[in-house]
Amino acid sequence: MSASVSMPLGGVQVGSYENYEQAQRAVDFLSDEKFPVENVTIIGTDLRMVERVTGRLSWGRAIAAGAASGAWFGLFVGLLLGIFAADGGGWIGSVLTGLLIGLVFGAVFGAVGYSTSRGQRDFTSTSKVVASRYDVMCAPQHAEQARAELAKLSLRG
Repeated sequence: MSASVSMPLGGVQVGSYENYEQAQRAVDFLSDEKFPVENVTIIGTDLRMVERVTGRLSWGRAIAAGAASGAWFGLFVGLLLGIFAADGGGWIGSVLTGLLIGLVFGAVFGAVGYSTSRGQRDFTSTSKVVASRYDVMCAPQHAEQARAELAKLSLRG
């Protein structure tokens, strides 16, 4: 295993937390107390990927999502082209044309993408990588000071 984290070898654990927000709060507290936080690293251990299913994917949702993303892209292109329009009417025409063309092409690409999946993934989801524990590590020469500061934080509650 390579040591790609910028923590010096032999870093010392000065705190362990159940979630990232708690570890981040601890490091923020150290920073507020003028501790040299450049000597601190947060390391997540026992990583796992959590995928939360948000809904069923159907033809209608696939086409609507494609149309929406295509409309945004078309609006962007229409605005860029509208910059070069000679008059105000040409600008609005460019924006509306870009929006409509983007909407149509987005809907088509959404339908094509859904049809190629052939029912393999008929749901939408979000995913993130989480750790079961977050350790705050510190360079050995500052570890005792970090522990003392974090003890103050734990007394606060």
